[in-house]
Amino acid sequence: MGGAKDLIIRVGGEGGEGIISSGDMVAQAAVRSGLEVLTFKTFPAEIKGGYAMYQTRFSHEKILSEGSGFDVMCAFNQEALDVNVPLLREGNVLIYDYPGGDIAEEQSIPGVTCYPAPMSKIAKEDIGTYRAKNMVALGVISELFSISIDSIREIIDLKFGRKGKEVVEINNRGLNAGIAHVKNNLKKTDPYKMDPGKPSSDVMVISGNEAIGLGALLAGVEFFSAYPITPATEIANFLARHLPKFNGTLVQAEDEIASLANVIGASYGGAKSMTATSGPGLSLMQELIGMATMMEVPVVIADVQRGGPSTGLPTKHEQSDLFLAAHGCHGDGSKVVLSPEGVEDCIYMTVEAFNIAEKYQVPVLILSDGSLGFRTNSIKVPDPSKIKTVAREKYSASGDGSLFQRYQHTGSSVSPMSIPGQAGGCYISTGLEHAESSAPKYTSDNRTAMIDKRFDKLDDLEDFFSETEADNQDGAQLGLIAWGSTIGTVREAVALAREAGYKVSALYPKLVWPLPLKALESFGAKHSKILIPEINKQAQLARIIQSETDIKPVSYNIYGGMPFSPDMIVEKIKEVI
Repeated sequence: MGGAKDLIIRVGGEGGEGIISSGDMVAQAAVRSGLEVLTFKTFPAEIKGGYAMYQTRFSHEKILSEGSGFDVMCAFNQEALDVNVPLLREGNVLIYDYPGGDIAEEQSIPGVTCYPAPMSKIAKEDIGTYRAKNMVALGVISELFSISIDSIREIIDLKFGRKGKEVVEINNRGLNAGIAHVKNNLKKTDPYKMDPGKPSSDVMVISGNEAIGLGALLAGVEFFSAYPITPATEIANFLARHLPKFNGTLVQAEDEIASLANVIGASYGGAKSMTATSGPGLSLMQELIGMATMMEVPVVIADVQRGGPSTGLPTKHEQSDLFLAAHGCHGDGSKVVLSPEGVEDCIYMTVEAFNIAEKYQVPVLILSDGSLGFRTNSIKVPDPSKIKTVAREKYSASGDGSLFQRYQHTGSSVSPMSIPGQAGGCYISTGLEHAESSAPKYTSDNRTAMIDKRFDKLDDLEDFFSETEADNQDGAQLGLIAWGSTIGTVREAVALAREAGYKVSALYPKLVWPLPLKALESFGAKHSKILIPEINKQAQLARIIQSETDIKPVSYNIYGGMPFSPDMIVEKIKEVI
């Protein structure tokens, strides 16, 4: 990209100024030009106002993370300028709203190319509406960095066409005005441009949240119920648009407790069922997660983590629900927790979540996070014919008149399920401890046997779900273990560290509860030092690993609402080595 490996453009301003909308259009245009794209966005919890930021990374190669820093910054207002000027490095570009906006002074920063662009003034005086400011900015950025103008116009037609010709015209006028300002007033002196790649028809742009919804559809979800909560609501929005096309049912419940109760009921009735929430909602669901465990009913719960506790940081990034997901059940409850690393992975981890839930008849949680949920990425369109799904073991009447033993002790500890109304398959299912027949039973021997049954059925889980990837290097000075969306950042950091001469290995578990003990013990035996970076205060995965294995990791924890950058991980690698 203009001589560089990739290009990172950041746009910042006040929430409500169209920051996110303009960023999305840049990303879509880049994908249409055949480029790989990964976006990162952050915005305030308030409905309007506060600092919002949208960052897009473009490359001809596969992108693993948001990157370290940025190449181009477009500041819509003084706050965006104040936040980002300290982050500017030599060789960066700054585009800023001047004159006519609330940025008071012309900018001159050593080593930084500064382009003044009166975006507010052009929008108000030339277009006649301040709301066109983001399109003026889009025109400036497109012209300066060779983003396909034709693609932008096509996206404007698609995005605003249903609102009428006048809205499309206003947006195009804003775009044209930004282009004209660059041509008539600015001389390009920076080296950056977006060289087009090879457009492909089998590429799509999708967010992490939408990818979970798509994965659910590919897995055959039939029922979805949820209560709206940031940052998970987009999953419900996606399924509300598409689940009915597959004869599925979606219910917006009155709260998170009711949503999971709906899901348990639907699954008891034979339907593949799912809900989605974030930390506060997952807290409310704990009693019903325990009930699903006791009933041995398959359910899938997507938890898009955000900063907590309490309301915390509703729109920010954190990986701090692992303790809650793994241990948040009163009593001894068996469950499974998966954590995808990226947008594409969200699709396939959701399919795997359904497969595990159905095979083992347990609640399965998917731990995404705010950064991954809101992130958009260019990915290959999934091929449904290559998706393998698992169905629960179903009861088949023997015909000898024997009573259905719903919780029969079998060789695998998984018992067949009947569907209500099925001949010979009648049983009751409550939260009470029960005998094999499902009738309540509280003897010590039965209690011990039933708890063992619910845990023993997961004994072969690590073999069934073998998604723990080891990237070993001979003579490694350090091993890293990463989970969730931090995996992509660590992958990039490991490559950079190796380029710098350091010998580093890495392990990327997608199964984070129960732990993949064989993979962890094997990895731990090869490395005298192990580093685990996490976006939480309590080093949650590190503590769980330390309690379950012989590994004594070094923890690297940040919890300010933002993800790691590859440079941060590289510096920590050097420090630990």
